[in-house]
Amino acid sequence: MRQFLQWFFRNRATGAITIAQWPNLLLWIVIVAGVLLWIWPSADKASVGLTIVMKGGLIIWGADEIFRGVNPWRRCLGAAVVTYVFMTLMP
Repeated sequence: MRQFLQWFFRNRATGAITIAQWPNLLLWIVIVAGVLLWIWPSADKASVGLTIVMKGGLIIWGADEIFRGVNPWRRCLGAAVVTYVFMTLMP
């Protein structure tokens, strides 16, 4: 089990254990859009725009993690986020 956890969480570039990283610019934009939606929930065009920015950003971020994640954990996290966003888009 220890060997699996080492493989799953080990950063391939630095060799350190990486579970979370500081958000990149895209994720900061998603966070700001999410906070604004939480503070300012309405049904107007601004709310629709913020929702598109937030969900679109999450899809792009998740796809980036799937293809360029530093370890299998980050790739699985990206896949889970993309799956979740697509599931919330379905009626």
